[in-house]
Amino acid sequence: MFLVKKFFFSLLVSSSLFVMLVIGIQNSTYKSRVNLLIDETVELPISFIVGFSFISGSFLGSFINLPYIFKRN
Repeated sequence: MFLVKKFFFSLLVSSSLFVMLVIGIQNSTYKSRVNLLIDETVELPISFIVGFSFISGSFLGSFINLPYIFKRN
């Protein structure tokens, strides 16, 4: 039950940050392409690339259980 609450809380926080990010970059003029392994993406605002990386990293990082990782034998 705790993991379900943790997932939905992280999803809610990340979604609200993403909505604020999209609203905040409406008038962004600096654009760049992201070079993927296969091809490049369309031109995206740099602030969107950085913001989305931060949001996805914080969402995925919320599932790391640090006491379990640093547990001593």
